[in-house]
Amino acid sequence: MNAQGPKAHVVVVGGGFAGLACARALAKTNDVRITLIDKNNYHQFQPMLYQLATAAIGTDDIATSLRHSLRRRANVEVKMAEVTAADPKTRTVTTRDGKSYQGDFLVLAAGSQANFFGTAGAKENAFPLYSIQEAQQLRSRILTVFEDSDREPKLAEQGALNFVIVGGGPTGVEMAGSLADMIRLTMTREYTDLAVKHAQVYLVDHGHALLGAFSEEAHDYASRVLQKKGVKLRLGIGVKEVAPDHVLLSDGTSIQTRTVIWGGGLSASPLSASAGLPRGHGGRIDVRPDLTVDGFPGVYVLGDFANIPSPEDESLPQLGSVAQQSGAWAAKNILAEIASEPRTAFHYHDKGIMAMIGRNAAVAAVGKKRHELEGPIAFAAWIGVHALLMSGVRERVEAFINWAWDYFGRSRAIQILDRADVSRIDWDKTESEDLPSMSGQSAR
Repeated sequence: MNAQGPKAHVVVVGGGFAGLACARALAKTNDVRITLIDKNNYHQFQPMLYQLATAAIGTDDIATSLRHSLRRRANVEVKMAEVTAADPKTRTVTTRDGKSYQGDFLVLAAGSQANFFGTAGAKENAFPLYSIQEAQQLRSRILTVFEDSDREPKLAEQGALNFVIVGGGPTGVEMAGSLADMIRLTMTREYTDLAVKHAQVYLVDHGHALLGAFSEEAHDYASRVLQKKGVKLRLGIGVKEVAPDHVLLSDGTSIQTRTVIWGGGLSASPLSASAGLPRGHGGRIDVRPDLTVDGFPGVYVLGDFANIPSPEDESLPQLGSVAQQSGAWAAKNILAEIASEPRTAFHYHDKGIMAMIGRNAAVAAVGKKRHELEGPIAFAAWIGVHALLMSGVRERVEAFINWAWDYFGRSRAIQILDRADVSRIDWDKTESEDLPSMSGQSAR
């Protein structure tokens, strides 16, 4: 520290892309002291959660210790605690264990959670995919239904090997492709006595095209790739209810299943409801172009927790690159305030939008004119852009090794079921009596 000590204390809530980028940028100067608070002691690489859920990679490949990431910065302290309330007027946050942290500046980057849009039973019975814990639980459920079916093949008649993915955006499409590859390339080799060929992956979306933010050509490409992998598309159909043993669709039909994967949308984390700040679409906090909140000096809101306006007066998408860049920009504005200089409006450098659909298959729309790429070249672009988002050199190297092994090899890692207790299924519990079934599905 300098002889006078730091000029300001910054409290950062959230160790995701936005919060960590902000803390790292601020930590480069001795003018500030930073307290980073997160309910976990790690930073998670969210774009690859679907690969963790399908056992393509391990937890260590996408989780990095926050303290390790900031280890060379003496002016940063990391606190593992869940922030449950915020007072933006005093720039104070309170954690679940009753501790309070007050700063000269408050940065809220508390992230997102699944948005179930009021769908009956979805919160209780579906598997969202927006955290490492959720990805681990989903992986355990996938492996459990295969283990149980291997022990008792008749369980397939109860939908044991049916997997229903809700949402045709990047999360749903990437999960569908990876799960189809997992079944085709791994499960057929590990469960040789089980009729794995009967496993079905369904992708359901109320829209009439996959990857809505992309062009019609990309919609068609994604559909072709997934269908070639055996994924059954149910487009233009909504989900009315998610029960323990089936999904009821808006056309009155049902699909028997014990694994419903929710990729239907995001909303801000629960802290947004108690932060006392103006909320907009998705429960996110509405911010000014400079990432501050109108009427609350010294308060910045970032990443998936914020509705960040674009030059076209639309909100920027919930992407890792938006979050990371907004974090670094907020740090720049905080340092400007400390130096009595003006803040500047956030300028997002758009790297494009991308989705990986499986081995050797991806779509990418890059540049201002959204030049579209498909196939291997888009696959390579996806890897390159996401590697740049990773928080450390070690993580990038290990991820590339795993990607290369999966890409050039014909099988995946051995499937380890390490959460058997939490993923146990009550196969006698059924709610699907007298429901009409989808074509090819047996009704109970």
